[in-house]
Amino acid sequence: MTNDHPHEHHVLNPATEEVIATVPAASAADVDAAVARATTAQHGWSAAAPADRARLLRRFAAVVDDHIEELAALEVREAGHPIGNARWEAGNVRDLLDYAAGGAERLTGSQIPVAGGLNVTFHEPLGVVAVIAPWNFPMPIAAWGTAPALAAGNAVLLKPAETTPLTALRLAELALEAGLPEGLFQVLPGAGPVAGTALVEHPGVAKVVFTGSTGVGKEIMARCAAGVKRVTLELGGKSPNIVFADADVELAARSAPGSFLDNTGQDCCARSRILVQRSVYDRFMELLEPAVTSFAVGDPADPATAMGPLISAAQRERVRSYVPEDAPAAIRGEAPRGKGFWYPATVLEATGPQDRTAVEEIFGPVAVVLPFEDEADAVRLANATDYGLSGSIWTRDVGRALRVSRAVAAGNLSVNSHSSVRYSTPFGGYKQSGLGRELGPDALTAFTETKNVFISTEEQ
Repeated sequence: MTNDHPHEHHVLNPATEEVIATVPAASAADVDAAVARATTAQHGWSAAAPADRARLLRRFAAVVDDHIEELAALEVREAGHPIGNARWEAGNVRDLLDYAAGGAERLTGSQIPVAGGLNVTFHEPLGVVAVIAPWNFPMPIAAWGTAPALAAGNAVLLKPAETTPLTALRLAELALEAGLPEGLFQVLPGAGPVAGTALVEHPGVAKVVFTGSTGVGKEIMARCAAGVKRVTLELGGKSPNIVFADADVELAARSAPGSFLDNTGQDCCARSRILVQRSVYDRFMELLEPAVTSFAVGDPADPATAMGPLISAAQRERVRSYVPEDAPAAIRGEAPRGKGFWYPATVLEATGPQDRTAVEEIFGPVAVVLPFEDEADAVRLANATDYGLSGSIWTRDVGRALRVSRAVAAGNLSVNSHSSVRYSTPFGGYKQSGLGRELGPDALTAFTETKNVFISTEEQ
């Protein structure tokens, strides 16, 4: 559906294609006014005692907790996420606010021994931070930038994706309900080329945090260069799932579908390249098929559903372009017919490591399987990509697990699991998967400048 009014945007339910909301689209003038409000609010916020900032952020977390079901229901409707996933996402926002609040009082500098005086460092807030969030995980990824930025004393302007603005708008309302100062955390829904560009280029914005495609990330980085503006980029991925012959092959096969079908494959950490040692390849494929075909696809509001629709018709066409109808699929699941942007779980057997499906990010419920010979071959295949975000290694050999973990060029690896993201550990990518790290104990420092002060103790 198109919208003829440039100042509004229709939000669709991807499971039904119904218009569920119409939201205003921020203009460049709106961004300018928001930056002015944020600048004023930030001055007072950064002057507040760290304990007071922490207290308000914990209150924000408590208010979010009171609205978990409401936020989850919004996420089901605007993003098509299964209700179980959506509840986890809302809970992740709550938990991250709590975690970041703890950092507000622990953002300590250091005292460095020097001759002739005392040397101390301070972590000072940047000012106004722009967070440009994606549509694949609208709530948690918005919080990844927002929570630590606020805790460190900054103001935040959040631009959600055009397709998924509703949870972001509600979170801004809940922040005010919790007592955060007016103007400190504002949400600016709108088009990337308009509101997004205005935020990136605004001289009053000190840092841009962007999660999305590598192509757009490169554009943002280039635009930020003119003002030497700080930037954190969390971009694409083509992550490997490496299964060695000595692994628990049954468990690896049973776990594999969730690693590339969760969120209908719309996940930069999706293990969309499955690398299997040749001696267990046939056995793994036999076990993988029932695991894939039994992955429950359907109504996102049903607690039994494991996979919902893709976000949009455009995304479905993108996925289809990688898998023509006559493409030989090793495994193909079922998907609902009729209204909604549905696409079946699909597993392809690649003819080689340079197949388009093996090197490009599809961002849908599609995985490609390749055999490998030995450990060196597995590492070579795993690193044969421009990306380096995540990955999994399945083996019972502790030494091999450590060797391969060090050899694979990726920022987040899991051994005998598919875990990638915890709010208490750092997250980010190598190569074209991004720049910088989010989450973890050092998250707040990414939103500060380090100031060094030397105080002479020499007699004058």
